Amino acid sequence: VDLDTAKQELEEFIPHVRNISDSSIRKMAGRDLARFKQFKKQGIAVKFGRFSQKENNQIRKNVEEFLLITGIDSAEKLLFTSRYPEDKETINRLKAEHLFCEKLSEGIPRPWRLIYYRARKMFDPNNYKGRYTKEEKEKLKKYHALHGNDWKKISEMMSRSNLSVAMKYSEIKSAVNYGPWSKEETQKLMHAVEEVIRKRMETEDANSLSSSEKSHRDLSIDREKLYQKLPWTEIEAKVGTRYWRQCKQKWTTILTNKMTKGQQLYRGTKGLQAKINLIKRLNEMKVDDANDINWEELSNTIGDVPRTYVQAKFYKLKVSCVPFWQKKTFSEIIDYLFQETLPELEEKL
Repeated sequence: VDLDTAKQELEEFIPHVRNISDSSIRKMAGRDLARFKQFKKQGIAVKFGRFSQKENNQIRKNVEEFLLITGIDSAEKLLFTSRYPEDKETINRLKAEHLFCEKLSEGIPRPWRLIYYRARKMFDPNNYKGRYTKEEKEKLKKYHALHGNDWKKISEMMSRSNLSVAMKYSEIKSAVNYGPWSKEETQKLMHAVEEVIRKRMETEDANSLSSSEKSHRDLSIDREKLYQKLPWTEIEAKVGTRYWRQCKQKWTTILTNKMTKGQQLYRGTKGLQAKINLIKRLNEMKVDDANDINWEELSNTIGDVPRTYVQAKFYKLKVSCVPFWQKKTFSEIIDYLFQETLPELEEKL
C-alpha cells in the first residue's frame, strides 16, 4: 500500500494518523491495517488508553503460547533480545519464522506498537525495583556523561527500565528547589500546563474544525485531559526550577483544591473514612497488578479528586502501613492492608 492510501485507510481507525511520522505509518500499514479491518467486520472498535485486565491476560497468553511454539525459554529473552547477544540471531530468526508480530497482537484491537510496549512493561524484571540508592544516582550521572541520552544502553548497564532511568536522570541532572513553591513558580507551572494542553487540543482539532470555528472557539476540554498523560519532562523544562515529579505533585494539588473547592478531604475523621473506603474498594476489585486498577473509578472513594491524588494517597498508605512492602506483590499488599490495617483504622474512627 502506498503512503497516501495507507494514511487514508488508517484514518478511519486512528483519527490522529496524519500527525504520525511516515515511517511509523508504513509499519502500521503492515502490522495493523489488516487486523483493524478484521476487527471492524466483527463490530469491534480500535482501542487506546488504559489496558484492561482481559487485555493483559490476552498478552500473557499470547507470549506464553509463542514461547511454547518456539522453545525460547523466557519472556525476557523474547521481548528484550538485545540483553542476550549470544542468542540474538536464533531468537530473531524464530520470531520471523513464527510471525511474532501477528501472534503477540492476536485478539487485541490496538495498534501493535502499544501492545508491544505493554508486553515489555509487564515482562521486564527491571521494572518496579524501588527507590534509587545514592550509588545508583552517581552511576546514572556517570553513564549519562559517557553515553548521552542512549537510555537503552544505560538501562542495560543499570538493570533498570528505559523509562525509569530517563525519568530519574531528568530529576537529578541539576540543582532544584525543594522548599515551598513561590508565586512565580506556581504561575510558571500553570502557564506551562496550559501551553501543552492548548498545543494538544489544537493538534486534535486540526482536522475536525473549520478555521472560522477555531477562531471563535474557547479552550473547552474533558476534565481528564487536565491531568492524564501530560508531558512532564517538557513541563519541567518550562518551569526551570523544579523537577518533573514536583511539577506533577504540585499540579495535582492545584487541581484537587479547585475540584474540592478547598475542602480538606484527607484530614481527621474524613481522612480515616477515606482510607477505610479506599482499602475496602481495592480489596473488592480482586486485582493482581497495580496496572489493572482503574484509579479514575476509585477517586470517588475520597471525593471529587484527580486519579493521581488517589494514587499518591495509596502510595503513602502502603509505605507507612505495610512492612517490607517492596518485597510484596500488589495482591499481598492489599491483603495486608485489608486484614491488618483496616481493623486498626476502623477502631480509630
